[in-house]
Amino acid sequence: MAGKGEPQQASTTKVAAVVLFYFVISISLVFLNKVLLSSPGTSIDAPLFVTWFQCVVTAAICWGLGVAGRNAEPGTFLYQFPEMRLNKAVVMSVLKLSFIFVGMITFNNLCLKYVEVSYYNVARSLTIVFNVALSFVILGQSTSIKVLGCLAVVVGGFFLGAGGEVRFSLIGTIFGVTSSLFVSLNSIYTKETLGLVKPFVDANRDKMWLLTGVNNVIASVLFLPIILVTEADVLYNSAETMASASFWMAMMGSGILGFLIGIAVVLQISVTSPLTHNISGTAKAAVQTVGALMIWQNPTNVQNMAGVATVLLGSMAYAYVRYMETLESKAAAKRAATSAADGAAVQPAGHPLSLPRNKDSDA
Repeated sequence: MAGKGEPQQASTTKVAAVVLFYFVISISLVFLNKVLLSSPGTSIDAPLFVTWFQCVVTAAICWGLGVAGRNAEPGTFLYQFPEMRLNKAVVMSVLKLSFIFVGMITFNNLCLKYVEVSYYNVARSLTIVFNVALSFVILGQSTSIKVLGCLAVVVGGFFLGAGGEVRFSLIGTIFGVTSSLFVSLNSIYTKETLGLVKPFVDANRDKMWLLTGVNNVIASVLFLPIILVTEADVLYNSAETMASASFWMAMMGSGILGFLIGIAVVLQISVTSPLTHNISGTAKAAVQTVGALMIWQNPTNVQNMAGVATVLLGSMAYAYVRYMETLESKAAAKRAATSAADGAAVQPAGHPLSLPRNKDSDA
């Protein structure tokens, strides 16, 4: 009996460890970015420079892992990382996504700079609303009444939370909504761009890491002229802060965490499911909000907390409804395929609808 229970226990332990890893990395990244962006003595008023540095660190890590994985044995951790290739074809394939990526991370960090961490999830809660809207506009995908109901709950929670926020920042909220728009665009165009970079990746290596590396290299270049125009004076006047070891430790830490969150997401989806990942993300947001209230002592009220709870409830309901619709769609497709196969099997020889079969059709 004990022997039979061991594999299940090991599996449960692995899932718990991966989910915990995701929680720690994701929450740490948000909290550390908040420190870098709006903490006296540690931060500088240059969010674009902070974001640029995070892109540079991520690109450097992807390049290093690609070099390390060049001679790695198939099946090992390092083998999944392809060697980073920067040529005109690759850059042009990724360029459109990189502009969207720059907008996404810029407005995300600007939002975090101006709003309380406890309000951050509310400010960025409209991501799933934009996901549905843009999927309809760009991809032509329709949406069920159930999904629209979940979105209505999220939108209601957004306005409830915004109306109850004690230290409400209009500009921070606008940045959060804009970030949500770019997050949705990034999700849609990432799928498209993955197909474009696939020819540049060796077999059995993960094209996502080539896309991540190249995307961050391009983003690093795109940020430079904007930083020179808008933040050069700030950087010059922040020489004392930038000379401190604690500042650069925080900067390096945020860059490493920015890379690790990608691994955490992939790991969590691979050992659980997309639904569990979405639910885990919602639970993480709740823990993050409570943690922010404890650490930063943000003033709050019943309406604000009701808004946070409503957003989380609507997000979890959305994840569940989407998952159930996916299962129903797969089941319907399977029934249709079975019905078609049964219909073909009962057709008599020489029937007008009978078609000659070959090896390809059997496959």
